[in-house]
Amino acid sequence: MSGYLVRRLFWFFPVLLGVSLVVFLFIHMIPGDPVMVMLGESAQQGQVEALRKSLHLDQPLYTQLVLFFSDLFQGKMVSIFYKKPVFEVIWPRLGATMELAFFSMLIAILIALPVGILSALKKNSWLDFASRVFSLVGVSVPNFWLGPLLIILFSLWLGWLPVSGRGGINHLVLPALTLGMALSGLLSRISRASMLEVLGAPYLRSGRARGLSETRVIMKHALRNALIPILTVIGLQFGALLSGAFITETIFAWPGIGRLLINAIFSRDFPLVQACVLVIAASYLTVNLLVDLCYAMVDARVRLWREK
Repeated sequence: MSGYLVRRLFWFFPVLLGVSLVVFLFIHMIPGDPVMVMLGESAQQGQVEALRKSLHLDQPLYTQLVLFFSDLFQGKMVSIFYKKPVFEVIWPRLGATMELAFFSMLIAILIALPVGILSALKKNSWLDFASRVFSLVGVSVPNFWLGPLLIILFSLWLGWLPVSGRGGINHLVLPALTLGMALSGLLSRISRASMLEVLGAPYLRSGRARGLSETRVIMKHALRNALIPILTVIGLQFGALLSGAFITETIFAWPGIGRLLINAIFSRDFPLVQACVLVIAASYLTVNLLVDLCYAMVDARVRLWREK
């Protein structure tokens, strides 16, 4: 396990550097003059030249690339719009995004796993039919419709929860529920399909023959062997949540990194865009690494294969 972890960490930073290079090149391929976008058409020529020089946009592309990596390694990247280091801008937004992602995934897991397991155990029953309808609705309903619907119901009609913003736990309920409901639909389908694959396995019949209770057979043996695809989906979806659910964040005015990235793109804040994408890439890599480690903990065969 330790050897596999070292190998994964060895590739962690080269991948981040590759992502940084791609983002740098793509940003400089965007049509239009970012200086004119920032200052407006009425800006004087002296102001335009001064800003272009301060951003190093008057330098050749390779020189800008060297300066970009130099500022990145030294932590000197400064947001054009906020006038302060980019990571000081990103850090509180990343905390808000992680908070929303964690509770959204928690809601999804608490709903989806019981629904998926019961659906597989009661295959072709009315319960199975109802769970499949629920998963289909969860996957199909878009967040930009469900979010305002929850606001109308719980904020405007019932007055139980605040409409938007970030504060206590009551501010977190509606955005987390909006994301969690959509995730639970996908996760329940994966849970059902994965459980159906293992329910007919010979080792479950052997467990029952040895006198194990049905609960122990299902929860310890069947569920554990069905967890690999479930963990895969959880990891991918959690990584997507950490990249910022900008639609939900916009609806509920949640100060997350997705909303920050969209605003940075519109304002042509190049350093902030590059830093946001870098943080998102690091989040994906970290989540994927943790999911791979969970594979090895759940399934000994995966652990032995990783050590080869």
